Amino acid sequence: MPTKRTIIASLFWKYCERLGTQLTQFVVSIVLARILAPDDFGVVALAMIFVSIANIFVQSGLNTALIQKKETTFLDFSSVFWASLGVSFVAYAVFYAAAPYIADFYGKEALSPVIRVLALSLPIGVPYSIQYAYVVKNMMFRSLFYRSLGAMIPSGIAGIVAAVQGAGVWAIVIQQLSISVLNIFIMWFLVPWRPSLEFSLQRLKALFSFGWKLLCSSLLDTLYSNLRGLIIGKVFSPADLAYYNRGDHFPNLVVNNIDNSIQSVMLPSLSAYQDDRPMMKKLMRRSIVTSSFLIIPMMAGLAMLAKPLIIFLLGEKWLPCVPFVQIYCFIYAFRPIHTSNLSAINAMGRSDIFLKLEIIKKIFGLVFLFGGLAIFRSPLGIAYGAVLSTISCIFINAHPNKKMLGYGYFEQLKDIMPSFALSAFMGACLYLFSLIDLHIYLSAAIQIVLGIVLYFGMAKLLHFECLDYLIETIKGFRHGR
Repeated sequence: MPTKRTIIASLFWKYCERLGTQLTQFVVSIVLARILAPDDFGVVALAMIFVSIANIFVQSGLNTALIQKKETTFLDFSSVFWASLGVSFVAYAVFYAAAPYIADFYGKEALSPVIRVLALSLPIGVPYSIQYAYVVKNMMFRSLFYRSLGAMIPSGIAGIVAAVQGAGVWAIVIQQLSISVLNIFIMWFLVPWRPSLEFSLQRLKALFSFGWKLLCSSLLDTLYSNLRGLIIGKVFSPADLAYYNRGDHFPNLVVNNIDNSIQSVMLPSLSAYQDDRPMMKKLMRRSIVTSSFLIIPMMAGLAMLAKPLIIFLLGEKWLPCVPFVQIYCFIYAFRPIHTSNLSAINAMGRSDIFLKLEIIKKIFGLVFLFGGLAIFRSPLGIAYGAVLSTISCIFINAHPNKKMLGYGYFEQLKDIMPSFALSAFMGACLYLFSLIDLHIYLSAAIQIVLGIVLYFGMAKLLHFECLDYLIETIKGFRHGR
């Protein structure tokens, strides 16, 4: 069983890994955004949608099955490796043949070669996906930290050099593919697992009995989440798709650093305690409260500072993405509830419930998506539909855990309400301050400091339990407790 110190240490290294990855990606994307046109990003974003859908079939939910299974052997990992590799070659052949037809459908001739080259990441990425499952299963998150530094920095440099040389859209393609190649090379030296010629159909079937439901769930989720991009790319323009994706990118960048770090550690931790429901509830509640305490104020602050941030980082040509940033800040503020509930369901081996939830959520989501598009007839309408979808998902994702763990949606909302109320107060103060006639960058700098002081000062004054927990945890980790 993982101890509290093991969990905190894993969380620390996972957070460092996510922070290193996201900061590097952030810097690279900023430089590329200033060099390249929004259309270039739109073409790659469209191609990546198809590649990400194909990758769902390649992984087949087996990676999560390896992590969730209590006892795994090298034979399990090798069996999944060979099965995934075979599927990846089939998927690449399909996309290679389909690329010209996809390009014709979207009226973008440049899309065909981009899809064919980016799809190479499917077979290239198979070894890394198994290595990643091994790392998470054994909570070896320090290895991921070294991998991030070793892969992201050189690939970012390669992409920037290509952009400066006038490579256009291919600069982004070079960056993406080099990440996949470097990931495998670095993890080969950091992870003791090696693929062998062993293969067990029986082991694969046992894992797939859990994984096929996750495959269907992931396919539904990926198709649904990327459907917005597919519609924008077809009905509107690649530039509109770039603005939409960039608006999603900034809040997603902040949230991924915190919530994904916590959830990557929580799945193996919850799985270890899957027979101890009171302990699972305690861990899950701690995850939701802590994540929300950190994420919600960041989203409130980012929404208030979206315009000066975009101008400063990307330039005025990217200003159309500001409303998308603000909308997605609200959406991502509730991310901890979604991911914590789903991690608990997976940890208990209930992938059947996971699949049912995905089907229900997608039905609601499609109604809101097409409803928003029909009413507003713009990419903003699609974003508004996503807001309604995320609100409904709060109740849908939390419903099963009311019965299984005794931790329902009203109790969960009650746990995050202090952070939400304090963040709303902070956001209102920042908005009022922005009405003062100051230089845009000076005003933004003051608002950042004001927001941090207001939020943490009020949290300390009001004796927020999650703040005290964070402080005590950091102190204990520093002193080896």
